Amino acid sequence: MLNVPSQSFPAPSSQQRVASGGRSKVPLKQGRSLMDWIRLSKSGKDLTGLKGRLIDVTEEELKKHNKKEDCWICIRGFVYNVSSYMEFHPGGEDELMRAAGSDGTDLFDQVHRWVNYESMLKECLVGRMAVKPAIPKDYHEEKRVLNGLLPKSQMTDISTKEGPSSPSYDWFQTDSLVTIVIYTKQKDIHLDSIIIDHQNDSFRAETIIKDYSYLIHIGLSHEVQEDFSVRVVENVGKIEIVLKKTENISWKCLGHPLEKHNSLIPKKDTGLYYRKCQLISKEDITHDTKLFCLMLPPSTHLQVPIGQHVYLKLTITGTEIVKPYTPVFDSLLSEFKEPVLPNNKYIYFLIKIYPAGLFTPELDHLQIGDFVPVSNPEGNFKISKLQEVEDLFLLAAGTGFTPMVKILKYALINVPSLRKVKLMFFNKTEDDIIWRSQLEKLAFEDERFDVEYVLSAPTSEWKGKQGHISPALLSEFLNRSSEKSKVLLCICGPTPFTEQGIKLLHDLNFSKDEIHSFTA
Repeated sequence: MLNVPSQSFPAPSSQQRVASGGRSKVPLKQGRSLMDWIRLSKSGKDLTGLKGRLIDVTEEELKKHNKKEDCWICIRGFVYNVSSYMEFHPGGEDELMRAAGSDGTDLFDQVHRWVNYESMLKECLVGRMAVKPAIPKDYHEEKRVLNGLLPKSQMTDISTKEGPSSPSYDWFQTDSLVTIVIYTKQKDIHLDSIIIDHQNDSFRAETIIKDYSYLIHIGLSHEVQEDFSVRVVENVGKIEIVLKKTENISWKCLGHPLEKHNSLIPKKDTGLYYRKCQLISKEDITHDTKLFCLMLPPSTHLQVPIGQHVYLKLTITGTEIVKPYTPVFDSLLSEFKEPVLPNNKYIYFLIKIYPAGLFTPELDHLQIGDFVPVSNPEGNFKISKLQEVEDLFLLAAGTGFTPMVKILKYALINVPSLRKVKLMFFNKTEDDIIWRSQLEKLAFEDERFDVEYVLSAPTSEWKGKQGHISPALLSEFLNRSSEKSKVLLCICGPTPFTEQGIKLLHDLNFSKDEIHSFTA
């Protein structure tokens, strides 16, 4: 899975971000795009300097290759010659050089652990470490074969001495039903805390408990029907999953355990699980933004929590590429009309199509009925941030509006303390404003909500605000309903916009706890 460079790379704390004045990417030379790298890696050129040989690399040998023109990096026991990749790296050469001649596993995981480096650097593989590298002590990964090699050391399941107490599960049956019960021992469990995928005889139920993942993964002993039901008893943290038997016979056992069954591990170490979702519709929203509707498989339960995103995956020129997107509702005003489709089976995405891009044109070329792999949710926004909020300020630029959609509606419907919600929406032109009529209707329907548009390239007829995010615009916009009201500020957009906005908010004396930023 190659990464279409996004605002998550390099890491927020990296020196490159500090040195580049808010830019997340280093400008690449002509002919050094992601597609150019794909072409080079498939050209047959020797990128390792070893003419196709795979070797065992000692720690002493690895340390010798620490220059830009001769740079080897170890990731999870495998060594790659990334010298040829230097000029293609969206984070710049300096970022790669931080791991030159050493184990870069920790650095890689800090930046974007979800990227499939095996695919991206397959032709750069030198070999494996001859001795065990410095793999993070809590890392766990299944055995996998890469170019015919296995790492010499494999990690065992970690013990979770810290974090929540380990859940447990049980199962019961009647003539026609099988009920799996998960006892999480937590009280903040909701329907969006559990993700269920049933394919063939494999049953997979992942429960998110704080920053941990509890997995039930079983090969069922008998067939069940596609549809099932899920119920959460929130006050005791109990989850009930009811499966329908295909045959009304008594099961002697639930089934046999599969990979990582009955495990509780940090969520950051779980990896991403994908299921294929079918494209149901595409609707033009602006001149270059479309609303995509994807349908979940019939044997999947997945509800993306507010403020979180998923990854979409496409195969382009034989290479898997992924990109993060935040699901939205099908409409800001859906409560004013009869829902056309049940919400629990469909996921909607507002996506801007970049004609010169690599990922979005391929996405746009998909036909109705085609399938797109969709990952499990990711993100660190907690719904508890909205509890007791009195003033909610949303700052969005372009498609940075997408995380605000669910936050806006949830706050207006479910936060009784809320006095005011204000959205400042930055765009280039009027034609770029997503769901403008719906935003204005919502403002008309609910007096607590107000929206202001700011355009950077307006026509001469534009009478509203214009320019870029600035102290003057923010100081006028951020008016509390009372001097000591509880405030939350959410910001999302291109990285320069977000980082400049956060700096300005701190200058205006808003604390770190009052600000939450999203990746656009």
